[in-house]
Amino acid sequence: MHLSETYRRIVQCGGIVRRANETAELEACSDELLVRRVADGDTRAFELLYDRYARPVYSLACRMLGDPSEAEELLQETFLRFWQQASRFEARRGSFGSWLMSIAHNLAIDTLRARRRRPQRADFVDLTTLPWHEIDQAASAHDAAEASELRDRVRRAMAQLPEPQRLAIELAYYAGLTHSEIAAVLGEPIGTIKTRLRLGMQKLQQLLREQPAERAP
Repeated sequence: MHLSETYRRIVQCGGIVRRANETAELEACSDELLVRRVADGDTRAFELLYDRYARPVYSLACRMLGDPSEAEELLQETFLRFWQQASRFEARRGSFGSWLMSIAHNLAIDTLRARRRRPQRADFVDLTTLPWHEIDQAASAHDAAEASELRDRVRRAMAQLPEPQRLAIELAYYAGLTHSEIAAVLGEPIGTIKTRLRLGMQKLQQLLREQPAERAP
């Protein structure tokens, strides 16, 4: 998870390097203030936000794409998009972490769509640790067709969740973050995260029960 490639591309875009005496001051800044400075071309503020959020972005990308090299590329592209769109961030609409993870998620979805004709990882939607009878059955049967159908059903159900719930579930089960890590990334109280996960999982189970299974004739 190196910054070098993204940093090189940003410098080419005309980023302003501000270092030395500002380092300690910047490190104490909130995400919101750092984003403002990034919007003004401050590459040091950008580096600090990269240090804070590279790990969860990479974890989510790696889990969704199943390919470390593609995840690394998506990580770099996510932060390049952030650099280009920093002025669009609105704190009143949510935390920076939530906004950034949404960028990463959308890029991952685009990547998956682009390679749809290529074989996908059998465990892309690896939710077998959850207490769902049908998922446990699919996992124990090692039935590729059934697993593929289940992945599609979960994707469709996930797309119907409210974004805060969907994002919390993705960070927990795709990126493997703890509740406290998710709370830190999204800038929300841990109690809020737990509630979103609980309600999101309940809704997801309901959607899966209501969703008809598509079986080949």
